[in-house]
Amino acid sequence: MPALMNMPEVMANAMEATLSTWLKKEGDTVAAGDAIAEVETEKATIEIEAEADGVIARLLVGEGTSVDVGTPILIIQGSGETDAQVASLLESVGTDAGTAAATPGLAVPAETTPAESVETNTPVVEAPGSRERADAPPSVLAPVHTSSDHNGRIFSSPLARRMAQENQLDVSVLTGTGPGGRIIRRDVEQAITAQSRQPQTPAAPGVAMPSSTQQAEPQATPAPPVQQATAAGTSSIPHTKMRRAIARRLTESKSTVPHFYLTADVRMDDLMTLRKQINESSSRKITVNDLVVKAGGLALRDVPQANVVWTDEAQLQFSSADISVAIAVDGGLLTPVVRNVDSSSLSSVSVTIGDFVERAKTGKIRQDELTGGSFSVTNLGMFGTKQFSAILNPPQSAILAVGAAEPRAVVTDGKLAVATMMTCTLSADHRVIDGAVAAQWMNAFKTCMENPLAILI
Repeated sequence: MPALMNMPEVMANAMEATLSTWLKKEGDTVAAGDAIAEVETEKATIEIEAEADGVIARLLVGEGTSVDVGTPILIIQGSGETDAQVASLLESVGTDAGTAAATPGLAVPAETTPAESVETNTPVVEAPGSRERADAPPSVLAPVHTSSDHNGRIFSSPLARRMAQENQLDVSVLTGTGPGGRIIRRDVEQAITAQSRQPQTPAAPGVAMPSSTQQAEPQATPAPPVQQATAAGTSSIPHTKMRRAIARRLTESKSTVPHFYLTADVRMDDLMTLRKQINESSSRKITVNDLVVKAGGLALRDVPQANVVWTDEAQLQFSSADISVAIAVDGGLLTPVVRNVDSSSLSSVSVTIGDFVERAKTGKIRQDELTGGSFSVTNLGMFGTKQFSAILNPPQSAILAVGAAEPRAVVTDGKLAVATMMTCTLSADHRVIDGAVAAQWMNAFKTCMENPLAILI
């Protein structure tokens, strides 16, 4: 039988992903492991690979479509397998040739007329970031075709069925807009929204209300939609998946994790002198942030009690310093993890961070590069920020907020002097890191920064 490939779970606990770009087309020969498509998650663009050898017989999902995990996305036809077997497989998963007809560049089988393809088999293909259309009831959306087969089977995703059951909805009365008329999460969400709004729908213009009702009670004025509540001169910008993910995770962190904060002023004169010397003789320019990340890794090595994360069952102790580095991108923030910072050279740490920065700009950070670690570094010093406190990046237990290095008046040996100082603030999870441990880590970090030769050893 031809191989049916479903949307994989491209990130932990993901329920859906957006198929942004097909890298192969129908008729292309592929081998298992070949990259066939780019899939957009909340924070990264990931390439997914073919799961079998053969020829791509059908692409079942259009570019830009949000797809539930487990939904069929393509069929690979192996050597010796027939078109009849492909058609049989399409029928078994509730997808017919009309789905392919709706996808640009795909051939329409002879038994499907152009009129049928246009009128009944055109799926709704959404642009990335615009999948939520809660204002429209399911009947407004153009269906691919019926969501059941001739035997009365209802085709729906597991997530859609669970959501429908939880909200006491009958999936058999819903119109599916997924591949092959499959009922997906979007259809259930729109049905729930339409159901909740139905009692509040005002009478249509021109329909007279009963006179007794008009005399007894004034007609309530419905609240204006959220989209129309914006003031003149403002615009409504839909939330991206990344922005929703950031909002969800940081709200969870701030509301469930007991943060506490420690602040220290670090004297930077010796480190800035060393950095200048390194950059004068090195082809790669070392940044202050590179030095901060390296010093943070050495401090985690010296104070291993701070290199932990909290779980409901136990605290996890890390044997290496894996540090996430915050990188600002259009519309949000990425935090790829630099592995083994404590045992890596300064130049290796710098190269890794530089590579992350370049790939973050084009959305090419891989999902595995965003997971793991116990610690983060976020630096706003280059924007002139003197001091700030950061929110923990769950499930990590600590994050260091780095301000600008600037000349300040200091007292040295009882005398007033000018020194380059930088304020750093550590946010820590009090469930797993005590105040004394956090203070020990901060002292180890400050010592390393103020004696920078230790970073090179």
